[in-house]
Amino acid sequence: MLTRSFAEAVEAAEKIIEEAPFVRTEQDLIEGYDYLAGSIRASLQLAWAYERDFPFFANSTNQGTKMGLDNPDTLYYHSYLRPDAEYVVTGKRGSTRDLNFQVLNGDYSPVDVPDSLTAFDDREIDIEPDGSFEIRFGPGKPGRNYFPLGADAAMLIVRECYSDWANEQRGTIRIQRADKIGQAPPPLAKSTLEKRYNVAGKMLTSRLNTFLAFPKWFYLNLPVNTMTEPRQTPGGLSTQFSSAGHYELADDEAMIVTVPKSDAPYQGIQLGSLWYVSLDYINHQTSLSADQARVDEDGKMRFVISERDPGVANWLERTGHDRGYVQIRWQRVSHDVPEDDGPEVEVVPVDEIPKRLAYYDQARVTPEEWADRIAARQAAVATRMLG
Repeated sequence: MLTRSFAEAVEAAEKIIEEAPFVRTEQDLIEGYDYLAGSIRASLQLAWAYERDFPFFANSTNQGTKMGLDNPDTLYYHSYLRPDAEYVVTGKRGSTRDLNFQVLNGDYSPVDVPDSLTAFDDREIDIEPDGSFEIRFGPGKPGRNYFPLGADAAMLIVRECYSDWANEQRGTIRIQRADKIGQAPPPLAKSTLEKRYNVAGKMLTSRLNTFLAFPKWFYLNLPVNTMTEPRQTPGGLSTQFSSAGHYELADDEAMIVTVPKSDAPYQGIQLGSLWYVSLDYINHQTSLSADQARVDEDGKMRFVISERDPGVANWLERTGHDRGYVQIRWQRVSHDVPEDDGPEVEVVPVDEIPKRLAYYDQARVTPEEWADRIAARQAAVATRMLG
C-alpha cells in the first residue's frame, strides 16, 4: 500500500495530540485535532516541495497550516538547497516592513534548533529603483549579492513582514538552481511517491514533537505572567529581538503589557495557544503591530490581555484560552534593543482597568469601532494570505 507509512504516521500523530501534557479540557483536545489537520496538510506540502534541483518557494505557514508561534504579520516561504549547488533568487521588493533571508543547516527537531548559517535582511542586497533584485547562494566566495552556502546548508527561509496590513503590498520572489534553468526534472516514478509519503509521515510526527518541546526550551522555565527582557530571537535571526512569556489568567483578570514604541521598523505583539500556534488573528484581535496599535501620549503602547472586553483599542482577545503564550518582536533593528525598551507586566482585575490603565479614557472604543477593526483585519488577511 503506497500510503501505508503515512497512514501509520497520522495514527501516531493523533496519539501525540491526545497525550499532550497540557490537555485539560475537551476544547484543548478539539484545538489539538485542528492543529493536527493543519500539520497533515503542511507535511504533505513540505514533502512534495522537497525538490533541491528544481526548487520553488513553498508557503511554510499560513492561516490553515500554523506552527512555531507563527507571526500573524509575516508571510513565510522556504526552499530546500544542496550545499554544493548555486541558486539564483530573484524578485521585486514590495512595500512590506521587513524582508529577510536565513539559511539553515537542517530542520527543527525535538532535540535541537538548526544552526543559522547565514541571516540578513534586504539592507544587505542591491535593489533597483523599480524594486527588482537578484541574489545568489552557492559554494563560491562571498561578495555583494552573493552569499556562500556552508557544507551543511539545507534550507533557505524567507520572511516578509507587514506592519500596516491595509496599505503595504507584498513583493514577488522565486528561486532557481543556476545550472538547471531551462531544463526539466525527470518523469515522476512510483518510487519517488513512496519516498515522499514516507518523508511526509516522518515530518508530521517530528513537527508535532518539536513544537511541543519548543516552549519548554524558551518559555515554560519562566515565571508565569511575566515577560523576558528583549533578547536576540533564538535561531540566529541577527536583526530580530523578542520578549517572550506565558500567561495564566482567570476570566475576571487582565494582564497589562506596557512597552515603549520602538524606533525599529517593525514591532508587534501576539498571543499563542499551548499548541504553540497563533490564535485566530483573522476574526479576533489577538495580535497588534505598532502601526495597528494605539500609542499613548508618553510614547508607550499599553496592551490589555483578557477574556472580557475592557472596551479599549489595544485589547488582545484570549478567545477562551486561560493559558497561552505572548511574544513581542522587534525586527530590522540597527542596534540591540535595550532592556529599558522591554515590556512591563501587571495582572489586575478586569473591573479595575478604568483605574489601573493609564490614558484609559483616550483608549476607549465603541462596539461599532471595534467591529470596524475586526472587519479591517478580515479584509486585509483575505487580500495578502490566499491560503
